[in-house]
Amino acid sequence: MNPQFPVALENTMAPTLMWANPDDIETAALEQIRNIAALPWVHGVRIMPDVHLGKGATVGSVIAMKDAVSPSAVGVDIGCGMIGVRTNLTINDLPEDLGPLRSQIESAIPVGFKSHSNVGLNLEGVPDAFLKGFTDLRADTKYNHGRVFNQVGTLGGGNHFIELCSDDHGVIWLQLHSGSRNIGKVLAEWHIAEAKTLEHNLNLPDRDLAVFLASTAEMENYLHDLTWAQEYARHNRAVMMRFLTQVVGRYFAALGKDVVFEEVANVHHNYVKTEIIDGQELIVTRKGAIRATEGEYGLIPGSMGTGSYIVKGLGNPESFYSASHGAGRRMSRTQAKKRFTEQDLAEQTQGIECRKDFGVVDEIPSAYKDLESVIAAQTDLIEVVVRLTTLLCVKG
Repeated sequence: MNPQFPVALENTMAPTLMWANPDDIETAALEQIRNIAALPWVHGVRIMPDVHLGKGATVGSVIAMKDAVSPSAVGVDIGCGMIGVRTNLTINDLPEDLGPLRSQIESAIPVGFKSHSNVGLNLEGVPDAFLKGFTDLRADTKYNHGRVFNQVGTLGGGNHFIELCSDDHGVIWLQLHSGSRNIGKVLAEWHIAEAKTLEHNLNLPDRDLAVFLASTAEMENYLHDLTWAQEYARHNRAVMMRFLTQVVGRYFAALGKDVVFEEVANVHHNYVKTEIIDGQELIVTRKGAIRATEGEYGLIPGSMGTGSYIVKGLGNPESFYSASHGAGRRMSRTQAKKRFTEQDLAEQTQGIECRKDFGVVDEIPSAYKDLESVIAAQTDLIEVVVRLTTLLCVKG
């Protein structure tokens, strides 16, 4: 057990346990947590050590509801998560300059607003039933079919990344972080707007926490679209990883090394799932949190310069079987861009093959919480498997 955590947050309607010190959390985030816990459908709230202010719900929160779901709680990046792959490469197999490898990765996997132009190659292995599911979505978005599937296997921007890392034994790992791209955002925004019009949501303390209720068409439609978007995110990561392993395989084959890849985990950390919590069937929303049942693998990344952890869950019911999804931001993107320079970024990412321009200054390590402290706060939630050190990072 962790002797310090959890702590109960005072003055909440639903029981709220935290793996973070309330004194270290922004006042606005604490107010947001209390607003979530005040919803009459909430069974309980659990707060992870990477907690910070979010849109609608706090990032780093686990919300268990009875017969209700809030589309804003999971947010617009439905299904955002991580995939990790172990290789048979070691750090001794790497060339001194990883720049050419980064360039090849960026050529193979579109980043930022870019998409695939040759649709078909990026859809290999994606089930036909899933692809056809796009035509059955309930949201009236009139979204472009081509754009949806052009973006399968693309990274996006923000805090999404592709990394080549080494563990403490010198073994090379590949990992990447991305979600449901623009279609997830479009679906989420459509359903959020729909929820805000419903009469039972008109007097909520925060309209961004509007909910759908069980046994209604609105909730059925949302869960249908949400499930599809979560699958989109999972396929998106898998396709990107396929392209990434192809690039890495070709690169090292040219150096006389055959590479073997072993997928360890492909997990969401922004998602909704019906689970048994405290003996009840509840709808659990994890916004910036991973599921951590006993023996379940997860990935907890830091920032582009601080490495990551591969972990296994301990199955702690107090946390609703959850753990943190990363280090968590300690300042907004706007604050980071005002405070730090390209020189600061170059210094904090020294020795890492990555972008060092102003376009990614908001992703500077100092904009994030200390990853080691975040891991130390949840020793009763997860077991560390390996510590990863970032060697190459691709950002959108």
